[in-house]
Amino acid sequence: MDLIGPTSQSFISQRTRLHFADWGNHEAPPLILLHGGRDHCRSWDWAAEELRNDWHVMCPDLRGHGDSGWSRTGYYPIMAYVYDLAQLIHQLELAPVTIVAHSLGGNISLRYAGLYPDNVRKLVAIEGLGPSPKQVAKRREKPFDEHWREWIESKRKAASRQPRRYESFEAALLRMRDENSYLTEAQAQHLTLHAVMRNEDGTFSWKFDPHVHVWPPDDLSPEDVHQLWSQITCPTRLIYGNDSWASNPEKDGRIKDFGDNVSLTSYDRAGHWVHHDRFDDFVKELKAFL
Repeated sequence: MDLIGPTSQSFISQRTRLHFADWGNHEAPPLILLHGGRDHCRSWDWAAEELRNDWHVMCPDLRGHGDSGWSRTGYYPIMAYVYDLAQLIHQLELAPVTIVAHSLGGNISLRYAGLYPDNVRKLVAIEGLGPSPKQVAKRREKPFDEHWREWIESKRKAASRQPRRYESFEAALLRMRDENSYLTEAQAQHLTLHAVMRNEDGTFSWKFDPHVHVWPPDDLSPEDVHQLWSQITCPTRLIYGNDSWASNPEKDGRIKDFGDNVSLTSYDRAGHWVHHDRFDDFVKELKAFL
């Protein structure tokens, strides 16, 4: 008999217990659905329900997100997330694995696929290329020591700031709706339900660690990241929303850093969360590509 929903599983990476939702069907090919920043694994539930009959679907919570542990140091470099993904694939012996990822999850997955091209069967990245060339150029206008001073100050603020508390679930739900006006009421309700924890005083707070906001300045250079993109060998689909703030790589030139195995689609009436905003069309495209 099919499960009503996924089971909660965990693995250890960097001395931290990390959570993932496992949708069963273990004899099927493995498929990882990886969420974005300040999100959680249950944001993939609708997609997982569509795919679970043909795939062994696993949806990890990134460290510091959802039901995964927080970094003890509050330090969240992107390559630490890449290590966690590598550990999940290694420990569960999933390679070659198919990956569908959003935003930060896409950034992580593209780097992993460049590091271990033989381990990824196919890859879909929804707005996952990171900062645009304009943002990179603007960042380079500041000397490196200024970036580090800003990071230290931001870390201090994060350490002294208590997670925001909402007096009611409805108040948190309203905040979710404000973040993405394309969400239906049912989508917003579900996403908020799995995004909040209830505090001892009865208020609600988001599950993610406040320190995930504070990006350390010592990431790979854009040139190194682009080198990893060029090493991806699996069929790769990049997806963008035409109403999103994210920069489309066909327009800003970054798509040239990939090989001939990459393709791109963009959606009208969709923002940063294409997989929510145009769900039916997204799933149709996803099934055809996979």
